[in-house]
Amino acid sequence: MRPRVKKQSIGEKIKRLRESKDINLDVVANDTGYAVEYLRSIELNEIIPPVAVLLQVARSLQVDSGELLKDEEEAGKKRADAYEKRTDAYSYRTLTPEARNKHLKAFHVTIEALSDHKGVGYQHDGEEFVYVFNGHIEIAVGENITRLAPHESLHFNSSIVHRLKNVGDIDAELLVILYTP
Repeated sequence: MRPRVKKQSIGEKIKRLRESKDINLDVVANDTGYAVEYLRSIELNEIIPPVAVLLQVARSLQVDSGELLKDEEEAGKKRADAYEKRTDAYSYRTLTPEARNKHLKAFHVTIEALSDHKGVGYQHDGEEFVYVFNGHIEIAVGENITRLAPHESLHFNSSIVHRLKNVGDIDAELLVILYTP
């Protein structure tokens, strides 16, 4: 029987990488624009950050975001759900786990009915494409608000602060594709 490798949380990975590079939280806060308290809450596993936050933290730590998303046991697993992560109001699963060091990443996102992303708006270099499979969502990009129904999409500049909200009474399922330079 093979010994089990302890699975590391995203927060533990971020902290380990940050400390191994001798980077303090103030530097990451200045690089990302997120408060030190928010970043500390991520490292303490009090909250699981959304993909946009992971992209910015990964850039600050000069690592590929895939390093933060993959499970430590990933090499021995072939299950697609090895990539599923959950935050307060939504879950996401990477559809491109092999896209290490690539600029394009795709995710299957589920947002619970009548909920939105809590806390700060999201912002990261590049572009974002959102396609709705099920449900009704609202995307605020800066001050512009767009409502999307099933089979509708939106392509926008993700360097502008943006938020997603499920405005329907069923869980919304989305395809989210991020391009980061």
